[in-house]
Amino acid sequence: MGKLKLTNLSKTYTNNVKALDSISIEISSGMFGLLGPNGAGKSTLMRTIATLQQPDSGSIEFNGLDPLSNPKEFRKSLGYLPQEFGVYPRISAQQLLDHLAVLKGVSSKKERKELVDYLLHKVNLYDKRNKSVKGFSGGMKQRVGIAQALIGNPKLLIVDEPTAGLDPGERNRFYDLISSIGEEVIVILSTHIVDDVRELCTDMAIMNHGKIVYNGTPQEGIASLKGRVFEKQINRNELEEYHANFQVISNRLIGGKPVIHVEGEKPDSSFKAIEPSLEDVFFSKLQNQS
Repeated sequence: MGKLKLTNLSKTYTNNVKALDSISIEISSGMFGLLGPNGAGKSTLMRTIATLQQPDSGSIEFNGLDPLSNPKEFRKSLGYLPQEFGVYPRISAQQLLDHLAVLKGVSSKKERKELVDYLLHKVNLYDKRNKSVKGFSGGMKQRVGIAQALIGNPKLLIVDEPTAGLDPGERNRFYDLISSIGEEVIVILSTHIVDDVRELCTDMAIMNHGKIVYNGTPQEGIASLKGRVFEKQINRNELEEYHANFQVISNRLIGGKPVIHVEGEKPDSSFKAIEPSLEDVFFSKLQNQS
């Protein structure tokens, strides 16, 4: 069973932005969701784990190996789909994966052909293998990205904001694909979309302003709010007043009118008790940090 241990990772950029602030988490095999708003430091953490940048301090341990001092050895076990997966414009999906397999050390032409065909089937792009990747939809490009990340049979797979910009159908196809990856692999899914974590992840952390503000299972987070979340539909002009007087963790429009969720004791009989969701956990943790 794989294990990734991060201890006190910190990183401050030259503009004094503390992107990582003493991050300590342990991640085991299976699907791990790293959830946080844009700018929380998630991509910095993913790039640091992927040995693309060094932290100012702290350590990483992966199955007994120190990736920071031995990145070359560690990368043999790593698959990585960055937030922006760039592709060569005039190259087919088959040519692209073949080229990346060469870069990853698969020197046998026959072995590469078998591997590329297998991956194209796995991501359901075999019938598009000779098409230029430039003309692919966002979801198809992400599937090529997953295919290249799987070259070399990685033990750790990092996917950074994989569903941003995908339509609902493409997102569901991505969920089906990523959930089919073996249980012996650690998959870290970095996202700002709560649905991604709710659909896929057995374990999770919430990150904000470079800190981990929650680490546990989605179910434990939801259970911690049971009996403490209440809902009310209000008028737009009352929004400021409710924010001032109650711990409003979220508001959204239904039929053009705001519906607010508040955390704590039931304010009065005009509020309705509701079953908390993972979204409530997310907003509660962000609210309680600030």
